Amino acid sequence: MIHSTAIVDPSATIGEDVEIGAYSIIEADVSIGSGSVIGPHVVISGPTTIGNNNRFYQFCSIGAAPQDKKYADEPTRLTIGDNNTFRENVTVNRGTAQDRGETTIGNDNWVMAGVHIAHDCVIGNHAIFANASALAGHVIVNDWAILGGYTLVHQFCNIGEHSFCGMGSVINQDVPNFVTVSGNLAGPRGLNVEGLKRRGFDKDQIHLVKKAYRALYRTGYRLEEAIYEIDAINDERDTLGSLVSFLKQSSRGIVR
Repeated sequence: MIHSTAIVDPSATIGEDVEIGAYSIIEADVSIGSGSVIGPHVVISGPTTIGNNNRFYQFCSIGAAPQDKKYADEPTRLTIGDNNTFRENVTVNRGTAQDRGETTIGNDNWVMAGVHIAHDCVIGNHAIFANASALAGHVIVNDWAILGGYTLVHQFCNIGEHSFCGMGSVINQDVPNFVTVSGNLAGPRGLNVEGLKRRGFDKDQIHLVKKAYRALYRTGYRLEEAIYEIDAINDERDTLGSLVSFLKQSSRGIVR
């Protein structure tokens, strides 16, 4: 399962049924879970821990040192969960000592060609990154978020769950849950209603999310007033609870 031209450091931990393609390099302090497929010409640097059933297409660079001039060879990490796909030319960097010291990617994410995930980013589950989208350092991307092709995200931004960032978006503030944004600089363009339907939100929940959007963007409320209104209309299923928490914790301000 390991091609004769691949180079695997003796200290690397390789799980059962892992495939490693031609000319790939697995460096020291790398752990790869069972069922993963490493294509040709992939470089994985450590310390990096990769879960089960991940697939890396050709020319990926995974776990390289962060692109940060302050980095001084500290032992930072990259941790990747299960069932992720990384297409051609994806780059993912380790963390920095100045932040959490770790870049983290969850489960079931789809990362298309040419995507860059920088140091200290935190990616949840089921996110989609279209071709050539790029995250600066310290970015959080929550569950089920979608970044359109060539989307650029400024450092320390937070992309909310179930949000949608249109093609070519330039994002320099937080994107709230459920919201669709696009443009340079990105602005609000409505709600990701189709995404919510696909993920099982019913009509009542979607109606409630629409009311929250109006409070946030159509009433002229200050952010604090909008949060109060959204919290007041939340239902017994806590449909809007994660949105309220997101808005309260925003440090860069939200796209408005």
